[in-house]
Amino acid sequence: MAMTTENRSAKDRILDAANQLFYGEGIRAVSVDAIAARAGVTKKTLYYHFKSKDDLIEAYLASRDQPNLALFKKWFDEAEGLLAGKVEAIFSNLSTSARHPRWKGCGFLRTAAELANMPGHPAMKVGAGHKKKFEAWLCEEFRARGAEGPEELARHIVLLMDGAFSTVLVHRDPDYILSAGRAASQMVARATQSTG
Repeated sequence: MAMTTENRSAKDRILDAANQLFYGEGIRAVSVDAIAARAGVTKKTLYYHFKSKDDLIEAYLASRDQPNLALFKKWFDEAEGLLAGKVEAIFSNLSTSARHPRWKGCGFLRTAAELANMPGHPAMKVGAGHKKKFEAWLCEEFRARGAEGPEELARHIVLLMDGAFSTVLVHRDPDYILSAGRAASQMVARATQSTG
C-alpha cells in the first residue's frame, strides 16, 4: 500500500518539501517558512526535526546521495557492450533527464555554487563526498576491467560530467551532455584497448 501524505512522518514531509523547493528554486531563495508550508507543518515542528536551515540543506543533499549513485550504477549495468559504451550510457541517460522541463542540473553543484563563500558548510562536505563516491566507484569499475590509469581516467570522466552539467545550465542544450559522453567513451576505449 502506498503511503499518503497524511501517514508519512513530519520529518519525511519536511525533507520532501525541501527537496522540491531547494532543487527547484535554489537554497538561498527558499525560506524555512515556505518549506514548512509545503510540508504542512508548523515552523516549530520543522525546527524540532532540523535545528537550522543549514541542517536542512545538509539533509537535502544527503537524501540525494545514494539515489543518484544508484541511478548511475543502474544505467551503467543495464547498458550492453564494452566499458566505453557503459560509461557513455550514463551520459546519454543524463541527457534524456536534462530534457525534462523540471530538470535544474546537478543539485550538488548548484548548492556548491550557492555556498561557494562557505567552504566549511556541512552541505559542502556532503556534496564533495558524493562526487568522491562517484569517482571512486568509476575507478573500481575501470580497475576491475583492466583500464590503464583507472584513477586518472575516473577523474577525467567526473570532470567531463560536471563540465557538461554546467554547460547545459548555461546553454540549455542537453546535447552538450551527449558530446561529453562521446568524449568519455573515447577516453575509456583508449584506456581499455588491450582489455576490451
